Amino acid sequence: MTTLVLCVDRSNDIGRKAGLTTPVVGWEAVRSLVTDVGLADPEDSNVNCILEALRVSRDLRDEQEDAVVAVVSGVSETLTGADRSLAAQIDRLVDEYDPESAIVVVDSAGDERVVPVIESRLRVDSVDRVVVRQAHDIESTYYLLKQFLADEELRSTVLVPLGATLLLMPLLLTQFSPAIALAGLASLLGAALLYKGLAIDQFLAESPDRVRDALYSGQVSIVTYVVGAGLTLVGAFLGALEVTPRGTGTGAALVSTMEFVYHAVPWLALAALTASAGRLLDELIGTDGVSRQYLNLPFGVVALGLVVRGFAGWFLEREGILLGAELFGWPVSARQRLALFIVSGIVVSVVGVRIAATMSGEDGGDAETREEAVEP
Repeated sequence: MTTLVLCVDRSNDIGRKAGLTTPVVGWEAVRSLVTDVGLADPEDSNVNCILEALRVSRDLRDEQEDAVVAVVSGVSETLTGADRSLAAQIDRLVDEYDPESAIVVVDSAGDERVVPVIESRLRVDSVDRVVVRQAHDIESTYYLLKQFLADEELRSTVLVPLGATLLLMPLLLTQFSPAIALAGLASLLGAALLYKGLAIDQFLAESPDRVRDALYSGQVSIVTYVVGAGLTLVGAFLGALEVTPRGTGTGAALVSTMEFVYHAVPWLALAALTASAGRLLDELIGTDGVSRQYLNLPFGVVALGLVVRGFAGWFLEREGILLGAELFGWPVSARQRLALFIVSGIVVSVVGVRIAATMSGEDGGDAETREEAVEP
């Protein structure tokens, strides 16, 4: 079994600097060639490429394999002519030595493009890319940059927002102070990256099709979603009306936030409950059974609303904004009221889990499994 260890120089740097005609074949001839190229240009990476080809050939011989080392160059001023020249030299080597496989040694991404030409004539077992250790970071960065620029999606995601930012920078700097201009550009760039990173563009592109399919299929959820959106706006509006200005500071902002949450949460919970009810009706109408998650969702929404409203009310009672409550004529303190809301939320959640498990048939399935396990 003969293996051809092939050092490829697509740009013909070796032929020009050594003043030789390729292919150069044989251990002694290639070892002499590396001396000539190194003396002509010690900084040339082809020196390392030829030495790597010699090392691979020596290792194969140590393993009792028949190896032929050769150096080929693209003798032409154009890339097409260089590739044809390399193809002719490889054909000559294949006819003369009849190798069964080849190991290709290259030192750049450009030389690696010749690998398909070699594979069309000979089986390639390995491609050994030599990178000079001192230039490893530069070479890798250059290679990754070429791959980045070749990817259309990455270019549109990164380069387009960056280019728009650089174009707007002079205009904003002439109209506003540097701080405002830089803040605006940073916000614009961040919004563009989030728009692409969160796949908002894809969601918006698919939304018309989803709405049309929902309308044509007669889904109830499309109506309940609109109702839920309206209730959400109502809750936000009423919550904002109940907020009382209390000056500046962290405490004042926290109290104002709790006022908004306390008055908006019932409407927001009702909006979520309406939307989930529509989704549940779609499942009941369109399928034979309903999955547990859709049955459990309305109870989870109510439980979460109770717990959040309870905590918001506790904060407001501590600040004296919310008056004490009564339960069946008995006064209830802030802590008792909070505990009542928390317990109610937990009870609603547990009831929802139990109902969902019963209606989805999971308990029946588990019982049957247990009965089968008990039977001998």
